Amino acid sequence: MAATTEHVEVATESSETEQKEAPETTQDPETSDSEPAGSEPDPDPDEDEDEDAGEPQGPRIRDTPMDLRLEAIANTVALHPTRDVLACGDVDGDVYAFSYSCTEGENRELWSSGHHLKSCRQVRFTADGEKLYSVSRDKAVHQLDVERGQLVTRIRGAHGAPINSLLLVDENVVATGDDGGTLKVWDMRKGTAIMDLKHHEDYISDITVDQAKRILLTASGDGTMGVFNIKRRRFELLSEYQSGDLTSVALMKRGKKVVCGSSEGTIYIFNWNGFGATSDRFALKAESIDQILPITDSIMCTASIDGYIRAVNLLPNRVIGCIGQHVGEPIEELAKSWDSRFLVSCAHDQLIKFWDISSLPNTTVNEYRKRKKKSGRMKSLTKKAHGDNDFFSGLVEETEKKEGEEQEEEEDDSDSDSDSD
Repeated sequence: MAATTEHVEVATESSETEQKEAPETTQDPETSDSEPAGSEPDPDPDEDEDEDAGEPQGPRIRDTPMDLRLEAIANTVALHPTRDVLACGDVDGDVYAFSYSCTEGENRELWSSGHHLKSCRQVRFTADGEKLYSVSRDKAVHQLDVERGQLVTRIRGAHGAPINSLLLVDENVVATGDDGGTLKVWDMRKGTAIMDLKHHEDYISDITVDQAKRILLTASGDGTMGVFNIKRRRFELLSEYQSGDLTSVALMKRGKKVVCGSSEGTIYIFNWNGFGATSDRFALKAESIDQILPITDSIMCTASIDGYIRAVNLLPNRVIGCIGQHVGEPIEELAKSWDSRFLVSCAHDQLIKFWDISSLPNTTVNEYRKRKKKSGRMKSLTKKAHGDNDFFSGLVEETEKKEGEEQEEEEDDSDSDSDSD
């Protein structure tokens, strides 16, 4: 049964509506220009001039689209490959599609689907953007039409255990991993599995594939990375065991490096064709690294249970700064927009948030390590990194820029022989 639109609330330009619907929550200064009832805001000269002129104000153009507020926690979010459209799946088994815009109030729910009987754990668009795949705790694989949200194909009982991960290898080949450690590869033209292998002792958390579509890599809760050959349809090897669950896997450095996130907050680094043992490791000050999303060949974003989204550089291994946060709430998944302008995140606060990462690819990282700030606070890489108040974010950025310049001057004096990029 399809979910009704009452399951989702899209933030609107009327702050009064938000107050009526959620009177117990604190008003978000970013999404509203008005003050709570009973308060007396300071007069704004610009507003007075506009009111005196009697000219209607047009819709506000924001740096990022407004947050999407859901009625249930979203486990997964994916962005359309060519349009400003996203899809998400929640713990109730519902799948939603939204269009998003930087024009305030222009976010729209396009459709919702309630075909899954249990929690939807992953959604992915096909490369042409015409179909959407989803997998669920109900052990089913669904294919939906993106335009109408209608169910096209359903594989009931695709796995013997709840499905946890999904990868679209190409337009016809789909890989799925379940809670029991089984990997299956499907030929969707026939609706049958062409590979059915169990070599992990625990859940498969993530799957990726090389550019040649030949080698599948899996991350597992048993602490190992699995290597599978799709062309020969066989298992190759497992990596050595790492401490903690491996929660994510991604390719970096033009496919020459493989990185895995872990429940211990460590990024494990493998050389391509050196899958047996790690070549390096990098510990973040995070409780866990639940997802890794490559932004460039050297820069990735990580999602963590502590609610922070970190930008991390690989070789040299550095935390560049903070993209944003869902305050105190575990982040489930990250996705990147088709034009690489926005990063999107979903978390346990039932919000889907947008972050401007357009300047991130231009970031350079010096070989030498910078001294930590006395405050211990990560550098803000977006206006909303440490809060949602756009007005004060400018002051924060200027202060951090000044502190950074002073810090670099001090370090140049002490590290004058190692200041190359």
